[in-house]
Amino acid sequence: MTVDDTGSGEGADAADTGEDPLALRLEQLILGAERRYTPFQAARSAGVSMELASRFWRAMGFADIGQAKALTEADVLALRRLAGLVEAGLLSEAMAVQVARSTGQTTARLAEWQMDSFLEGLTEPPEPGMTRTEVTYPIVELLLPELEEFLVYVWRRQLAASAGRVVQSADDEEMVDRRLAVGFADLVGFTRLTRRMEEEELGELVEAFETTAADLVAARGGRLIKTLGDEVLYAADDAGTAADIAMRLVETMANDETMPELRVGMAFGTVTTRMGDVFGTTVNLASRLTSIAPRDSVLVDSAFAEELIRTGEAPASEAEAAEAAAAAEKEGEEPPVYRFALQPMWQRPVRGLGVVEPWLLNRRESRP
Repeated sequence: MTVDDTGSGEGADAADTGEDPLALRLEQLILGAERRYTPFQAARSAGVSMELASRFWRAMGFADIGQAKALTEADVLALRRLAGLVEAGLLSEAMAVQVARSTGQTTARLAEWQMDSFLEGLTEPPEPGMTRTEVTYPIVELLLPELEEFLVYVWRRQLAASAGRVVQSADDEEMVDRRLAVGFADLVGFTRLTRRMEEEELGELVEAFETTAADLVAARGGRLIKTLGDEVLYAADDAGTAADIAMRLVETMANDETMPELRVGMAFGTVTTRMGDVFGTTVNLASRLTSIAPRDSVLVDSAFAEELIRTGEAPASEAEAAEAAAAAEKEGEEPPVYRFALQPMWQRPVRGLGVVEPWLLNRRESRP
């Protein structure tokens, strides 16, 4: 809601703006309040400067409404809360703007998906001749309170999990710049598919891939960072978890005849986290490894391989594994069990990152 500092004149009444009456009814239903304020009036009522209010509204992704009377008590309360956090010293102004931006971006995508999905799947007219528009209001009226409660529940669960990870960090620096395993999973030949498949078929394929990947990542203890149509980015606190996710993704897609082949690239190292996303050389390296990985395979960088070896998830070599097994047998002990096998590949230059040594990752559960 990008606004300027000029004037406090009220805009035209909502009924005279030429907007769709049903859209206005839906807005009032969802917001739970009538339009009462212009942006200037809302900022003044909240005790916030127009400059700061504008920054918050821009960050939340609200459209420019000039000085129309289109805001409610909820808008005033939201401004008071954000400004209050700044005044109390709990958040800096810059951090409050980031809170507004991350919340706005996340919920905007969620809201668009929900409306598209509900209107597509839940709006069969109960009576002949009824339009989708006429069915929308009662559906939203029924779903709104349930979805609101569910959203808060999921958010609290995710916040609890994130808080747990933070307090387990070794030090304060690790809370922002952390050592993580990062993986990209990419559908092979997706560009060619876009030229051959109908839009609806392509959409279904992408949705199936994203759903499968999201479910696997969550179930195995990783975190889905974002989806990019034919590619997903995920992270895990340890290399073993990330490796298990990668192998399961490849295996699952290989067993589905409707899905293209998959390739995965992973790296381990320091990662900067911002607004739920991850950045840094480690992320870039994982992306580059994905682009050179063979079909239906997983490539990892040397740091990832070293971490698997250090934690006992993989042997440094098959010769070392054989020696360890022989020594255990001689002592009458159980031989070490490795989950993964690592095969060194040829060193190669990677654009922007110099020469890297990729390792091919495979399962090793059936070997001694």
